[in-house]
Amino acid sequence: MTERKRAIQLKFYVTEQERTLIEEKMKLLQTDNLGAYLRKMAIDGYIIQLDYTAVKEQTAEIQKVGVNVNQIARRVNSTGNAYKEDLEEIKGALEKIWQLQRYTLSKLR
Repeated sequence: MTERKRAIQLKFYVTEQERTLIEEKMKLLQTDNLGAYLRKMAIDGYIIQLDYTAVKEQTAEIQKVGVNVNQIARRVNSTGNAYKEDLEEIKGALEKIWQLQRYTLSKLR
């Protein structure tokens, strides 16, 4: 009898959901060899962990700016006048959005 190329066996347990997910990913790669798939993933696979903190901060700030712009729009619609202060506030809000955008992009580099 020939000797196995791989003599060490590794075992681990998964839930039914995890097993289903593994099988779905195997189908995407068009393989039905579980051992080869798991070996390849364990050796060559990698995990991407994304940090969305900056994006969440930016989203919150943009939402605040949007609220301010909506308040100004309501005031303009009710009075029929656009005040210089309102326009300056909108310009300031837009500048803040651009600053947040540049800051967020700089953190991703």
